[in-house]
Amino acid sequence: MTGEEEPSPGHPDVVLCPGGPMLLRGDHVVQDEDGNEHRTWRPVSAVCRCGASTVKPWCDGTHKVLRKRTT
Repeated sequence: MTGEEEPSPGHPDVVLCPGGPMLLRGDHVVQDEDGNEHRTWRPVSAVCRCGASTVKPWCDGTHKVLRKRTT
């Protein structure tokens, strides 16, 4: 293996989870709300979409608590 793995067939690079984070597979650069760039190379990284994470731009699961409050 060369260290530069291609996405698996049938697995998109970006997945939007309904009511949850955006999942990124592989190497990406994520820009936070302050314009800072964060490189990710993990097999899967979760990016916050609810805006309430305490570790932005990454998801910390806060969307689950927010969803329970609205039901």
